[in-house]
Amino acid sequence: MPADVSALWQQICQGYIGRYAGDAIETQIDTERVYCEREYTAGGSMPDIESYGHACGIKGEIMLPLSVQTKNVVNDIHPEEGFAMLAQAGFSCADFSLNDYLKNRDIYHSELNTFFDRSIDELEGFFEPHKRGAQAAGIRIQQMHMPYPIYVPNGSRELNDYLWREVAPKSMALCAYLECPYIVIHGFKLARFLGSEEKEWAQTEKFIDSIVPYAKEAGVTICIENLYDGVGGHLVEGPCCDAGKAAERIDRINEKYRAEVLGFCLDTGHANLVGLNMEKFITGLGFRLKVLHIHDNDGVMDLHQIPFTFTKTRENKASTDWDGFIRGLKNINYDKVLSFETAPVLSAFPDVMKRDVLAFIAEIGKYFGGAIEE
Repeated sequence: MPADVSALWQQICQGYIGRYAGDAIETQIDTERVYCEREYTAGGSMPDIESYGHACGIKGEIMLPLSVQTKNVVNDIHPEEGFAMLAQAGFSCADFSLNDYLKNRDIYHSELNTFFDRSIDELEGFFEPHKRGAQAAGIRIQQMHMPYPIYVPNGSRELNDYLWREVAPKSMALCAYLECPYIVIHGFKLARFLGSEEKEWAQTEKFIDSIVPYAKEAGVTICIENLYDGVGGHLVEGPCCDAGKAAERIDRINEKYRAEVLGFCLDTGHANLVGLNMEKFITGLGFRLKVLHIHDNDGVMDLHQIPFTFTKTRENKASTDWDGFIRGLKNINYDKVLSFETAPVLSAFPDVMKRDVLAFIAEIGKYFGGAIEE
């Protein structure tokens, strides 16, 4: 980086010290470095510090970084274009949709594709353009989702062995390759088969133990997620819906491995479906909450829509308790990324509106960030 570019970068980043913490500092410093280098390359001169607005589109007060899924935005032919669109829309981070390469409906139907038959070197080569595209756009791949389920009740032994011994380790390797600090997994839905939640968790913990060595070596944190399950046509609490149990298990496993190998991902849509108390749940998780899946639904189906889309009454009371969500994050001094799991929304709009829809989602993120930091 030329000396004058470096000087501007350092000047900007100095303003973050004491105002940003955790992931936010690293994310914003990466964003500013790419911004300064890009502006210098494009114009041959330095941007004016007085009129400077950083790449994630927020001017004035610095707020929590924003993220959204790469699905329906980043394609495999020209991934750099999708990452550039994310940056232009106001995001500085991305949730890499690794689970889109082996879809859950195909796993449940034992109709696996051959994507994860590739060697790790071949997989890294496949995603090398994605990594370069994200870096060029100033987008940090901050979290990703492992394909799920990683265990199918009543599935064949061959299927479950493949998921456990091929898909999971290669997912961890790709997480490390993309320099992604968090990977979200789904716990096993086995309570009805084994007779208790405790026995269900025991099987999930065995799986976690199998991938912890990869996580510890790469400095990656595995995140368990609150899920729902279906019983008799009704949605009920699934794995990881008890914040107290989750906190105890995370602490115990991290102490066991003497590293932060396990954390939590809060899914607001799943929480709404089963009626979790958002503020109480988040507060109970505390510092263990590392990543978010922010999206909305009608309380009946897992629709992954834009927040504030659904209401419960004609007086427009929101279906999801967004005020409780904000209070909970304030209670724990949440200082990480606000990440939206709203990919299905983009397929409902014409392609020409995709950037505008993404920008609208980012505006909601800025609202959340401002409300949390008030």
